[in-house]
Amino acid sequence: MNEVLTQSATELANHIASGALSSTEVVTAHIDRILEVNPSLNALVVARFDEALAEAREADKAISGKKRSRKLGPLHGVPCTIKEFLAVEGMPHTAGVWARRDERASRSAPVVTRLREAGAIILGLTNAPEGGLWYESNNPVYGRTSNPWDLYRTSGGSSGGEGAIIAAGGSPFGIGSDVGGSIRIPASLCGISGIKPTGGMVPSTGHFPYPPSGEVAYMQAGPMARDARDLKTLLRIISGPDGEDPQCRDWPLKAVDEVDLSKLNVHALPGNGRAWVRKSVRKAVEDAADVLTDLGATPMDTEFPNLSRTFEIWAAVLTECGDNYADIVGGGQPIPLVRQMLAYPVGRSHHSASVLFMMALERVLEMLPSATSSLAEEADRLRANIEAVLGPTGVLLHPVTSRTAPRHRATLIGNPLDPGLTTAFNITTLPAAVVPVGFDESGLPLSVQIIARRGHDHLCLAVAEALQSHYGRLPIAEPKWGKPLPFGLQLHLPSSSPSQKP
Repeated sequence: MNEVLTQSATELANHIASGALSSTEVVTAHIDRILEVNPSLNALVVARFDEALAEAREADKAISGKKRSRKLGPLHGVPCTIKEFLAVEGMPHTAGVWARRDERASRSAPVVTRLREAGAIILGLTNAPEGGLWYESNNPVYGRTSNPWDLYRTSGGSSGGEGAIIAAGGSPFGIGSDVGGSIRIPASLCGISGIKPTGGMVPSTGHFPYPPSGEVAYMQAGPMARDARDLKTLLRIISGPDGEDPQCRDWPLKAVDEVDLSKLNVHALPGNGRAWVRKSVRKAVEDAADVLTDLGATPMDTEFPNLSRTFEIWAAVLTECGDNYADIVGGGQPIPLVRQMLAYPVGRSHHSASVLFMMALERVLEMLPSATSSLAEEADRLRANIEAVLGPTGVLLHPVTSRTAPRHRATLIGNPLDPGLTTAFNITTLPAAVVPVGFDESGLPLSVQIIARRGHDHLCLAVAEALQSHYGRLPIAEPKWGKPLPFGLQLHLPSSSPSQKP
């Protein structure tokens, strides 16, 4: 293993700035790693390796000699990856939707522009589910992404390509987006860190699917990284209004390093009353709370009503203010749902099973408008309740999913209400970070979710760093096959190598 791959984005930036490493060395190491692991993972689906190497050489020129040609950005020469949902000028911007398979971005999203202005070098774009409508990264444009800890299992979604390639050492950090758990679920299943910031902290301009309309920012872009300590730097770079996103406002990130853990109140909630959370996941939450207590935090015994209903509330909110699912995946054309459902088993549909499921659920909700409106009103009450309980010094520890990474295609049949563990913090727009805390008995990553009041992202990040200091970062994953299902029932779709050209 090349030691360059084991370093955080911050460490790489410092080494490049000091001349201990060149950007060309760092970028080359990560490209080599992607070429090694990606045929098994199918995580990076569009590459820009030639462009990245050229930019790395330019980055090295900027620091050569005794006088630097310009002030270096905080990520000068550091490579990264971007979820394909965020526009990168000239590159595919399909969101895994067959009807958008020829779509190219005419300009970059502000989040991407800010990273590049900070000196980051983009290696390529990563995979996600069709239209972001489920938490397994599989779509008719790019195919399916696998988990590097067990290729029989999902990397999660919708930022599943980011989770997989970062965990496998192909990128030190990346940018995902989250409307129902899409940063946190893949971070958890792949064993890396990430944060869904306070709603409205980061602009969503240049993202497809478009964020739900209205004044409330249910969807947020956010950073994902192997090292939790990178998140504060990345979030500070990408946050702030861009003058275009009407939902984005100024939520300045307070100093993470100044958080006094001994003054925190810790509320540990190992379940939401709906999803059946496995013992190993519950224990991970409880153990993390004990770690914080040992560091001086005060444990609290509190119940949070209505968390069991958050999946229904989330679905109702998106039904009321979001685009119709058929509009997202149909390219503006109506989708004959029944016909597509009949076509799917024989491989004649251009849609994944999860998308067909979500479209069917949406149609059921549309037939119950009064119930939908009532559920949507609960989101405001739930946010007020959680913020009142947490106060300015409280954090909530909570599972990300009810289990570690499930097998491919098992997300629908295993526990379809699993996303309720994360959607609660989209409809309430609260910040929520994820950090790994070890492995379960099958060698799969275990993680916890850390939630605070709006604008208190620094508390989430401080706790994530403290837990990482205790448990340590997980090692880089070496893609491998786990234990197959009996009788050859486990199917695995062959992966494709990244396309070098847009």
